[in-house]
Amino acid sequence: MASVRGNSVYQGVYGALRTLLHLTAVVQFGYGIYYDYNYVQFPTSEPEMRIHHPWGGKFKYLTFLDAIIQALYYIVSLVNDFVGTNELTPKKPPAVRRFKDWLMATLAFPVAINVGVTFWTLYAIDRELVFPKVLDPVFPSWLNHVLHTNIVVFIILELFISYRSYPKRSQGLAGLAIFMGAYLVWIHVVKHYSGVWVYPVLEVLQLPQRILFFAAVVGFTLSLYLLGEFLNNTVWAKEVKLAKRKSN
Repeated sequence: MASVRGNSVYQGVYGALRTLLHLTAVVQFGYGIYYDYNYVQFPTSEPEMRIHHPWGGKFKYLTFLDAIIQALYYIVSLVNDFVGTNELTPKKPPAVRRFKDWLMATLAFPVAINVGVTFWTLYAIDRELVFPKVLDPVFPSWLNHVLHTNIVVFIILELFISYRSYPKRSQGLAGLAIFMGAYLVWIHVVKHYSGVWVYPVLEVLQLPQRILFFAAVVGFTLSLYLLGEFLNNTVWAKEVKLAKRKSN
């Protein structure tokens, strides 16, 4: 009886911490989106700011779209905490749990890691290619870290604190490929109507280099899906085996 009570207390504390993580993420990313959309205004009169053409608004940046994805994911996770289930391998998971698992596997994890790694890699090589110094007065440091650092920190924490059932690999990769393909089409639409590329790095690349760059970004993002699946299967190895037994 004592061990059962102890386990019950542990599960209660663990569940509370998980819910607190989700709530913190919702508040953080929600406020980051709100602040970025309403208060971060890029000047366009200066020659060096031409790259930040107003056409397409904030929705042309993968960072902003990813912040929306992250906020949506943690909202769904918070709803699941209260009206869904966090049971490791439920026989009939509710719709909110199935959507939560799909969203984490297909978009939330790979896009967050892609944005974080790509941004800080280019920043380390030459920050003018991705985040020019002229942005410092209008784009606060805390927001930069919310959108480019904390997305990675929180999604890694989520990987360890919540088990999810991955969709069929072909379906998950297809969903991610459709999203990335749609985004590449979108930034070309923005280029057509604004006359400039969304990211400064694209301005310095010739056509063959841009093609290779786009192919590398898409390939890297798809590989992150596989990485997420591998990490999930490693961290939650027992639960994955149990789920496979139940499905057979």
